[in-house]
Amino acid sequence: MAQSVWGYDSDNGPERWHENYPLAKGDKQSPIEINTKDVQHDSSLASWHASYDPGAAKTILNNGRTCRVVFDDTFDRSVLRGGPLTGAYRLRQLHLHWGSSDDHGSEHVIDGVKYAAELHMVHWNPKHGNFAGALKQPDGVAVVGIFLKVGKTPKPEMKRILEEIDNIKTKGKEAPFNHFDPSILFPKSRDYWTYHGSFTTPPCEECITWILLREPIEVSSDQMAKLRSLSKNGENEPANPLVDNWRPPQPLKGRTVRSSFK
Repeated sequence: MAQSVWGYDSDNGPERWHENYPLAKGDKQSPIEINTKDVQHDSSLASWHASYDPGAAKTILNNGRTCRVVFDDTFDRSVLRGGPLTGAYRLRQLHLHWGSSDDHGSEHVIDGVKYAAELHMVHWNPKHGNFAGALKQPDGVAVVGIFLKVGKTPKPEMKRILEEIDNIKTKGKEAPFNHFDPSILFPKSRDYWTYHGSFTTPPCEECITWILLREPIEVSSDQMAKLRSLSKNGENEPANPLVDNWRPPQPLKGRTVRSSFK
């Protein structure tokens, strides 16, 4: 398995990542399954706050592994603070993980429940100088995870991202994505679980404070189908749908999951 070609197929998928990325077998890997009976309510956990500048949104892209929206993070334009975090973390990108059908696709699993998709909003701690520096520090990155659940009443929140899908059908395609306020993607409730973990893609650096929101947002089956219409092939290659780009839960290895709610 060549370094550059990790993916989600049987020959290069999560079971084999550790061959090139030994950290994938580390002690603080993500995602995890959360068993709510083992979660510790922590009354000292504050509420979190995001102040995002819609003008910071730059582009949307298909990198063959996910659909990603990229933000300007050269200064504190769009920041996340509070919750388990110390200081302000800058929003860098958001991306999604999804399944091949509506009954699975999320990376984190809650009491055995899988959602149709999971949205990750990736923030980094500017006290470490730059994003690469933050990846080397245990408090370098904060990710807000939001579950997408299929329901009857699709929410308008995902609409803007999905409207662009036709412009980034194949791997390597990128389109302008201006004036977008990602805070519309937050559910009503601010309740969250938090734990220390890793990126869910190689090299799986263990630098992430996870803030997983308890309440999912709702999408329609049609909206999920739209996401699955992306391709992991380049423009002139045989069609290969981009689906099941999720990593299965990893061992907890003694970590504690805390909740902001009872």
